[in-house]
Amino acid sequence: MAEVAGGRRERGKAEKHARIADAARTLFAEHGFEAVTTQQVADRADIAIGTLFRYASTKAELLLMVRNEEFAAAVARGEVDSAGIADPVQRVLALVAPVLYSGRAGDENLVAYQRELLFGPADAPFRIAGLAIVTRFEELIADCLADGERVGADEIAAARAVFAVLHMEIAAPVARTRTPGIASEVLHRQIELIVAGYHTAPRKPLITSQGKEES
Repeated sequence: MAEVAGGRRERGKAEKHARIADAARTLFAEHGFEAVTTQQVADRADIAIGTLFRYASTKAELLLMVRNEEFAAAVARGEVDSAGIADPVQRVLALVAPVLYSGRAGDENLVAYQRELLFGPADAPFRIAGLAIVTRFEELIADCLADGERVGADEIAAARAVFAVLHMEIAAPVARTRTPGIASEVLHRQIELIVAGYHTAPRKPLITSQGKEES
């Protein structure tokens, strides 16, 4: 009986989480992050405001909840799209493209999401989850650059540079007026330069867990 009751509680929590996420996603899309209140989300999800705060303690956490799901899906799609592409620049572009276009470039909600990822409270659960997706994304970029070799400090540094220019491409106010093709051309050139720098820079040796250089 305890297992049945526990399963029912978990299903109830999952159902409320889905309703809250759907309500927040719809309201943010309709009105923008800044204009939406937590009370509106609670009303749309048909739950009490106190119940809402048990799932997301702030409006920023609601945004992170919604966008994390979309970010993770875009990263997974990019991983599939980039598989088997030989050219490193095209491989990285295929990986990052779904993230770039997961929301309209320059969109208020997407920019707010990036801001919360970078500067939100360190202990916010959905920020922690979002940063884990960022780490996974950077690891995939580093894998693209390493091309089957061991990933080291150089690959991670280059991957973080790619993520940084992607972030700026999304957040730049001028991006709101760009077509996807033009935005892609700008990002394409930036990634070309990063990849070229990665391939021409002197390689740093890998360091083992014992602090020794690998040959």
